[in-house]
Amino acid sequence: MIRTVVWGTGNVGRAAIRAVDAHPGLELAAVLVADPAKVGRDAGRLAGLGRDLGVVAVDDVGAVLDGRPGAVVYAASGDTRPDGALDDVARAVRAGAVVVTPALYPLYDQRNAPPEFRDPVLAAVAEGGGSLFVSGVDPGWGNDVLPLLVSGLGGTVDVIRCQEIFDYSTYEQEESVRDLIGMGRPMEYEPPMLLPSVPTMVWGGQVRLMARALGAELDEIRETVERRPLESTVKTRTMGVFEAGTQGAIRFEVQGIVGGEPRIVIEHVTRIHPSCAPDWPVPPDGAGAHRVIVEGSPRIEVTVAATAEGENRSAGGNATAVGRLVGAIDWLVAAGPGLYDALDVPLRPAVGKLGRRPR
Repeated sequence: MIRTVVWGTGNVGRAAIRAVDAHPGLELAAVLVADPAKVGRDAGRLAGLGRDLGVVAVDDVGAVLDGRPGAVVYAASGDTRPDGALDDVARAVRAGAVVVTPALYPLYDQRNAPPEFRDPVLAAVAEGGGSLFVSGVDPGWGNDVLPLLVSGLGGTVDVIRCQEIFDYSTYEQEESVRDLIGMGRPMEYEPPMLLPSVPTMVWGGQVRLMARALGAELDEIRETVERRPLESTVKTRTMGVFEAGTQGAIRFEVQGIVGGEPRIVIEHVTRIHPSCAPDWPVPPDGAGAHRVIVEGSPRIEVTVAATAEGENRSAGGNATAVGRLVGAIDWLVAAGPGLYDALDVPLRPAVGKLGRRPR
């Protein structure tokens, strides 16, 4: 059994606790939290399992890492604190742990990551003998292993398009939705996530990973961005009111240009309410989905819709990201120290999980 720590109990951390508990080869060793109100609470309750796991949340990072866990699922956010997240991850790697996380966007494509992100991790690997794998859903399996798998079914392949289409009123992280993405902000507001070069910083690595796997040479990576206002005021269940005239939907593409044409495209269509931008692509049921379209012969379209935490589609997406990461831990332990990406780490069957219910 690999003693595994879950660091953070937000949207990703809750799913991580459940996934570690369900994995036949992992043992939940500790849960780290930053919120004093969570200290002393049982991990099972924090994860919404409705039962105790016998592991209570603590806030002493040093003590937990001094215990030399085999693995750490780093589930704290890196959206607004990338430097802090990098420091935390390097610290855990330096302690000898296998670390898996969705938090560090530049390291999804670790081979081309900026030195200020890559070098501290490589130094930590050399010093402590740990390893790191960064992945998620989108960016993550929705625009690396899934489209690459589907592309192998094609006779000819003209364009690979990866779409995330979501109603973001189900995404329970209001700071990101309003401040980073700009939902509910005046149209003159410039959302940090949509500033020039930022989409490429987040998703460009996925374009490069796909190009590398396909043996294609990229001319460049381009970005397109569209925004739409709400035509009427809407009230959401989780984040309150969004006023008419404020931003209600965004659509952007990160395009890998091959031979002068967009051939690898990552597209996001995000709304705060279904009434906004109805002419843009919509998910099958209005809530959210990830879709891969391979234009060619044959044309292939695959849509994945995951739900968790009471049929919540955003929570379902988080759970699949966690499944990819937690499912890689034993492979990473066997592979040895290093810095890995999605083309290194196989997506594996759910060995030992079929029909299994954790106690």
